[in-house]
Amino acid sequence: MNLASRIRKFLHWETAPKPYITLNDELYAQLLPFRTPLILIQLCMLLGTLGYVYLEDYTIMDAIFQTGYTFTTVGFGALKEGEFSAAGQIFTVTLIILGFTVFTIAVGIVVEVVRKGELSRILKERRMLYKIARLKKHFVVCYHNEYTLEVTQELRQNHIPFVVIDPRDEIHQWAIEHKYPNYLQAEPHSEISMLKAHLASAKGLITLSHSISDNIALIASVRLFEREHYLPRPYYVISSADNSSDIEKLKKLGADTVVSPTRLTAQRVSAMAARPDMENLLEEFLYKSDNPLNMEEIEVPKYSWAVLKKLRETHLRDITNTSVVGITKKDGKFMSMPKGDVLVTSECKLLVIGTQTGISMTRELLRRREKPKELKYV
Repeated sequence: MNLASRIRKFLHWETAPKPYITLNDELYAQLLPFRTPLILIQLCMLLGTLGYVYLEDYTIMDAIFQTGYTFTTVGFGALKEGEFSAAGQIFTVTLIILGFTVFTIAVGIVVEVVRKGELSRILKERRMLYKIARLKKHFVVCYHNEYTLEVTQELRQNHIPFVVIDPRDEIHQWAIEHKYPNYLQAEPHSEISMLKAHLASAKGLITLSHSISDNIALIASVRLFEREHYLPRPYYVISSADNSSDIEKLKKLGADTVVSPTRLTAQRVSAMAARPDMENLLEEFLYKSDNPLNMEEIEVPKYSWAVLKKLRETHLRDITNTSVVGITKKDGKFMSMPKGDVLVTSECKLLVIGTQTGISMTRELLRRREKPKELKYV
């Protein structure tokens, strides 16, 4: 390990991660036309330097200096141009014409490459890929529409990183208009798009396309991507569908959650009609970002100290000031408002209500293998 690596390790500096797709080949292909004028410039500088050394008995540095400002046609006056021999004058005129020709060709190539706009697009996308490569536990949101706008707004308010992918050219304008920090113009279901979105370190994927075929293709592609890359944990895939048959179809393909806008609208309207006070309470509790209370489901690991302990024996309420209002067993059965003598079983999920700080403390306590020291003081 060299000194720089030791210093970086001591200061806990991490090297910036590189994306799986760097676009280096595409970038080199765009820079390839510049190779010819660069080679010509080097050859002309070499030829001019040797010429002045041989014809005018210049030193190497004087010859390089003379060749540089002669070749670039910036003028004379720095050295002994007035003492040039006839051969030196002819050589200088030839060098000026050659330099003018090479620079004209170079400017033409630069204008042509810039006019196409491909180089600018590649550089912009390359910067975005390196930015996305730094993300961890982010969500990949596919297809821009009215649902995407609402979802990304909620993710932004909850400080959850995300990447928006859409194949249409307007995605650049939409990203600026709706302040997408990370976005890609690509077909979401392709493997190269998943690599660009750094899906390997993502928490999950959200596809809310109006076309059921797009959602089907994307879910199947994501699950295939998981198998091919031997990922340690499956992605959490959220999709949408308009009818019950499509919901079942997407769940069979591998979607963890399928949302039906029609059904959700009907449920909200019926709840407002039947129990308007309860609906106002839910609106205040669940959807307001400035509410200090939160609700979250926490899974109890197999190795947790709390396994096979009675709920009252965990003293979660006393330690973290949170309340367990529901338990989902491993078989999927849900128990609401559990009593204190209910056993906490392996891989069950506790529905916890409290502040975000308290919920985070509860999650950390349940992940411990040893009995926490905090129990001594309750």
